Amino acid sequence: MSHSNEHHHESFFKKYLFSTDHKIIGMQYLFTGMFMGLIGGFLVYAFRMQLAFPGISVPGFGVVTESGYNALVTNHGAVMIFWFAMPVLIAAFGNYLIPLMIGCDDMVFPRLNRLSYQIFLLSAIILIISFFVKNGGFGGAWTAYPPLSAKAEYNLTPMGAPLWLIAVALEFVAFLIGGINFITTLMNSRAKGMKMYDIPMVVWMIVIASILFMASVGPLIAGAAMLLFDQLIGTAFYDAAKGGDPLLWQHLFWFFGHPEVYVVLLPTMGMVVEVMTTFSRKKLFGYKTFLYSTFFTGILSFVVWAHHQFVAGIDPRMANIFTVTTLLISVPIAEICFLMIATLYGGSIELKTPMLFALAFVAEFIIGGVTGIYLGSSGMDIYFHDTYFVVAHFHYTFVPIAIIGLFTGIYYWFPKMFGKMMCDTLGKIHFWGTIISFNFIFIPLFFLGMAGEHRRIYNYQNFPDLNTVGLFDLRKLATVSLLVMLAFQAVFFYNFIRSLIKGEKAPANPWKANTLEWQAPSPPPHGNFAELPEVYRGPYEFGVPGRDQDYWPQNQPN
Repeated sequence: MSHSNEHHHESFFKKYLFSTDHKIIGMQYLFTGMFMGLIGGFLVYAFRMQLAFPGISVPGFGVVTESGYNALVTNHGAVMIFWFAMPVLIAAFGNYLIPLMIGCDDMVFPRLNRLSYQIFLLSAIILIISFFVKNGGFGGAWTAYPPLSAKAEYNLTPMGAPLWLIAVALEFVAFLIGGINFITTLMNSRAKGMKMYDIPMVVWMIVIASILFMASVGPLIAGAAMLLFDQLIGTAFYDAAKGGDPLLWQHLFWFFGHPEVYVVLLPTMGMVVEVMTTFSRKKLFGYKTFLYSTFFTGILSFVVWAHHQFVAGIDPRMANIFTVTTLLISVPIAEICFLMIATLYGGSIELKTPMLFALAFVAEFIIGGVTGIYLGSSGMDIYFHDTYFVVAHFHYTFVPIAIIGLFTGIYYWFPKMFGKMMCDTLGKIHFWGTIISFNFIFIPLFFLGMAGEHRRIYNYQNFPDLNTVGLFDLRKLATVSLLVMLAFQAVFFYNFIRSLIKGEKAPANPWKANTLEWQAPSPPPHGNFAELPEVYRGPYEFGVPGRDQDYWPQNQPN
């Protein structure tokens, strides 16, 4: 079927600000998410400097006060999860890739897609405004446990707290709308001939992540509304003195919060698969096993939430059950990691920058997964709870997902998005600077956690057991490593901008990959394809015996 694009001549504002083109919306999510990531990076810079050098004026920020420290920690966590990881991993890559990779011209609801981004942008603006209201941004921790979050006299942020909650609720609404679009588009707009097992894994992963999000977020939105009522009109849903139950929030939050880990994990796993198969010239080992393991992981993610409450007075018999379910979820995740490693085995591996980041994801994520086993056990969690061991584990899980995953995707699809090649040498400098400094940030935190260092302390000089030279040296090592890691991100931004301006022109399929997005021009025009493609095979047919080329695009007839 021919597909003309000649009538799509749009003004600048219509094309870039009010566009319904899925690619533009994907880039809007990408750039907004990266901007919010920079804010999150600045926040952690400020409070890590306070921890390593307490009381000094932080360059570019000033003296960190007690209440300011609470706001910095709270909003760093919230920004990096809700306004950085989710928009870049799900919304940006989902919007950009799904129609291209399933061979259609756009999302089935393009105007709804635009509305999703506009609501997300509004949520980001409200969050930023909350930093500048009276008493500053919300300081009740990113988990927002009541009564700390419910009463202004406790969190000391009477305006920041409700604004934070409104921003979070709007962000969730935006992703609910976007998720509906992703699922509907995959079910209804696949190219002719594309069967379920011909769908690229990254598309499956983003859609399954959207389903997980939709299934888990409803109770939390209701809980957030009740928390807002407690803050603003004096209801007592979470006030034990008036018959409420503060633990109810913990159940609602973590029923969403733990599946949320997999909501952001799955898109990164999908991106890593696309990169690994392309740069090892290998078929994905165990496509169906990978897919079924993901479904099993998604189901199990709904029965693990109470391991966050082992110290909250939970019945020990229930703690045993949740210990088992928590440890059980490591089985399908480990299986997925083994499938990735098996895919590499015997491959013709090319260590381009996207491949380096994909390999680093597996290595670092395994460290995060293994250290999580300790925290899934109720007996060990009681000692480690809220120490820096938890912080180190969480970041060994989350940084590979969010940051390494983002770079894997950007370095791989940059030629398709912008029609230019990124500099591979600068990419490798960025890679090594990021990965080495990342490990020097968080390995010390494991030792600090094992020494009993609690994570919600503003100044460790106030606690004699933690005010030792050895522990301060570890804090300084982690903080200096963070500064190094942040500095190396300048290399990435320089490479990004330089490549946009002076980069070598990218061919349509620079990596010789099989999936449909590489069969469109670089960058793709409005409507994506001059002629909508037809699919004849799966997405990972590399090194097929008897063929001259070692790749076989999905739309190429036999």
